[in-house]
Amino acid sequence: MTEILLIEDDPLLQRGLQLALSRHGHEVRTADTGEEGLRRFRARTPGIVVLDLMLPGMDGFQVCRRIRAEGEVPVIMLTARGDDFDVIGGLEAGADDYVVKPAQPTVLDARIRAVLRRTVDVPNEVRVHRDLRIDTVSLTVTVGEAPVTLTPTEMRLLLTLSRSPGRVYGRQRLLEEVWEHDYLGDSRLVDNCVQRLRAKIEDDPAVPVYVQTVRGFGYRFGPV
Repeated sequence: MTEILLIEDDPLLQRGLQLALSRHGHEVRTADTGEEGLRRFRARTPGIVVLDLMLPGMDGFQVCRRIRAEGEVPVIMLTARGDDFDVIGGLEAGADDYVVKPAQPTVLDARIRAVLRRTVDVPNEVRVHRDLRIDTVSLTVTVGEAPVTLTPTEMRLLLTLSRSPGRVYGRQRLLEEVWEHDYLGDSRLVDNCVQRLRAKIEDDPAVPVYVQTVRGFGYRFGPV
């Protein structure tokens, strides 16, 4: 059973999602505001946070940044519109995925389960590339002697790319392998996660050594 913290101010939607996700086997705690959500997050760390972006007072962008600063618990954001401002803003704040309202419980449940699977089923090995060390057993990453803290999605992306250095992965392929989206997905998920990963493991994210762009095709892991 996964414990979900659902932060949603619409009482009808909150109750509907709570009941539906409970029927899917999850334990769901709720909060009506960003401030209340953070208090409940700090009181007992959930397995995943489902977060509405349009909250009264402290909005979902602020809440997501606070959660990301305090830990690596996965976050799925709920957005009323699929427009660039909501989606990109939420992803840049550190969200792992997003679902556009009205959120179908079966879709949301599938996204939750996909996010939670991203840190399992990895090979038993240690990968070393220049100063970067990836331990796929303990799921730890170091650059030089410095430990690097990654979200589950960032870790899954790094594991996928580093599995075959030099291989070019298209965005759609990464969506399928990392996000488990088996449809024509949103490449912004990939691009924003790449940017966050580079900021953590590259000496100069503007001139990446490890996660390299292959213009017009996608990304590959170097050194080749």
